Amino acid sequence: MNRSKCKIPPSRVKASAVLCLFLSSVTYLPSVVAAKNTISISQEYVTNLGIILGKLTQAKQIPLLTAPAKVVIPPEHEYIVSASQAGLITKLNAALGDTVKKGQIIAQLNSPDFLSMQRLYLKAISEMQLSSLSYQRDQKMVAEGVIADRRWQETNSLHNTFVSEVNEHKQLLEIAGMTSEEINRLTKTRQLSSQLNVHAPITGVIMDRMAVAGERMDILAPLYRIANLDELWLEINIPHEHIGQIKVGDHVQIENSAISAEITLLGQSVNPENQTLLARATIKDSKDLITQHASVRAGQSINTQIIQASDHAVFKVPNTAIAQNDGLAYIFIRTQDGFSISPITVIGKQGDESIISGNLSGEESIAIKGAVALKANWLGLGAE
Repeated sequence: MNRSKCKIPPSRVKASAVLCLFLSSVTYLPSVVAAKNTISISQEYVTNLGIILGKLTQAKQIPLLTAPAKVVIPPEHEYIVSASQAGLITKLNAALGDTVKKGQIIAQLNSPDFLSMQRLYLKAISEMQLSSLSYQRDQKMVAEGVIADRRWQETNSLHNTFVSEVNEHKQLLEIAGMTSEEINRLTKTRQLSSQLNVHAPITGVIMDRMAVAGERMDILAPLYRIANLDELWLEINIPHEHIGQIKVGDHVQIENSAISAEITLLGQSVNPENQTLLARATIKDSKDLITQHASVRAGQSINTQIIQASDHAVFKVPNTAIAQNDGLAYIFIRTQDGFSISPITVIGKQGDESIISGNLSGEESIAIKGAVALKANWLGLGAE
């Protein structure tokens, strides 16, 4: 046989070599094939990549934004205790931060004007009692026809005048700070005293003290500021770009605290200096819980997060489950052959989790860990 007829043409040798090289390279390809919106991947490769699956968690609330706030006391829960009469402070029984009860004596004053008020009250009592005798006598006589009606009318009118004077002086003593018990004791004993007791108008905490013992005070000079801290408000500054998103009834979470509040009022005007809207939120938790956590104090500046109830299906996922590409967000949904890439909208973040929405039923299993590796395979990174 002629050996020249058995030679393989050079072109066929080259083609065979290329074919062998291709077949050998296929053997070492990873078992991942990425399409436009799917990734075909074997379970073995899922395990090697450290991908962990998890379920979507349905969320009922959406964190909208974080905003600074100030803790304030409602106006109806704050009182200024003042000296109802001019005098010398002889004793102060409460200090800054003390808790006082309604009716408790918190200060004592020595007041000459207070003596005059008691004297006028006792004088009006005596005149009323004397007039009462004439009133009872003429009432009996007019009933028997002994005296004319005109005289009875004069006696009745004079008696009513004395009764009015007694009520007037009694109310002045009450305004001065005397209790009903102290006024009754004065009426019975008729003993005057220059000592004026100042009583706490409410049960609350001493927020400020504006006087010292031994100081001479003018009438209506402030002594204490007392506040009832059972209810506190948050005054929140809402940036103007979020004004349309906030609604009355939205939930407010205080940063690094278990205390929560609810928005009860939205302002009607924007602050021209910083273009923010004032929103008022009422802390719903009890005073005991506030005291226990010790994270909310009147006058304190804090950070808050406003959370709104969702009226459509939204879900909570770990931040590690979300992949970003070209400004869009995606999650990887487990399928029979691998993963499908589903676009989502991130509508809020809260700590290590995000609130998302999209074409989701809530029954999907997603990659909650290993999304970075899936993204790399999806985009063909490291294919060489």
